[in-house]
Amino acid sequence: MGLFNFTQEIAIDLGTANTIIISNDKVLIDEPSYIALDARTNKVMAVGKKAKMMDERGDVSKVRVVRPLREGVIADFEACELMMREMIHMLPNKSHFFNNSLKMVVCIPSGSTEVEKRAVQDSSERSGGRNVFMIYEPMAAALGIGIDVEAPSGSMIVDIGGGTSEIAVISLGSIVTNKSIKTAGDDFNEDIVEHMARMHNMRIGSPTAERIKVAVGAALTELDDAPEDFIVRGPNRMTALPMEVPVSYQEIAHCLEKSITKIENAVLTALENTPAELYSDIVDRGIFLTGGGALLRGLDKRLTNKINIQFHVAEAPLLAVARGTGIALKNAEKYSFLMRS
Repeated sequence: MGLFNFTQEIAIDLGTANTIIISNDKVLIDEPSYIALDARTNKVMAVGKKAKMMDERGDVSKVRVVRPLREGVIADFEACELMMREMIHMLPNKSHFFNNSLKMVVCIPSGSTEVEKRAVQDSSERSGGRNVFMIYEPMAAALGIGIDVEAPSGSMIVDIGGGTSEIAVISLGSIVTNKSIKTAGDDFNEDIVEHMARMHNMRIGSPTAERIKVAVGAALTELDDAPEDFIVRGPNRMTALPMEVPVSYQEIAHCLEKSITKIENAVLTALENTPAELYSDIVDRGIFLTGGGALLRGLDKRLTNKINIQFHVAEAPLLAVARGTGIALKNAEKYSFLMRS
């Protein structure tokens, strides 16, 4: 029987916006965290990109599109379990004929409650995990960008995801100071939706707001490499007649002001609670930005000017947490002290 029973090891970045699965240092799954269910039978119709395309486009009487995670935590337990199970079945090495034993490492927000941790554990086990471990997102991000987390010096990570922004100071293999706030990429999208309604009387959805953010999203009103205006098309809120509005990066920078200020204040709070010796290390080394929010134009420069500490955008910031989770999985014995079961 041993020939038909083997263990597959996977690392999962279960994010509010995207779910990434890594095995043997390779990104095997990188899909939006969406699942589409039959509105009548509740059967899975699609996950990931296909499910996201159905959002706000499909017939709501036939299709129910769900985002199982909100603000970094599981909002719909059943949908999350189904989404994870379907994505695991999409793995190229996943056999349906043999009894695979899955070892998983899943990253979680540093501010997760015991109930939220239990929800991740249960969803992972019910989707096929036999041995499930969890690692905090900022620790995974630090590993993913090559920081020696066991060093006695202090390192600071600001990971801006879809649902939460995780700020942490790491030293000697532990999180010394952390601040987790529920202001992140989804809030940027909501800011843009509200701005378009208020300033242009145009109705748009979150997918369009996401496209605007990617095309002209900025944290500063003056950029050295400014993007061209983005043309937004949508209905007038009052008349339902079609509209076409050019949107500039300066306009988006203004509408994101409040959310970015919340992140700035969270970073300052974390720094206030940082021991003096580690604070000195952070000033010398700078602060590292990861997550999708790190790609917001001018954010590193704005934070540097505001806090007077150099901010660095990590290489491939979208994959930092997933890669770090994969490193923890691959070196499970070495980093066992970073993970909890």
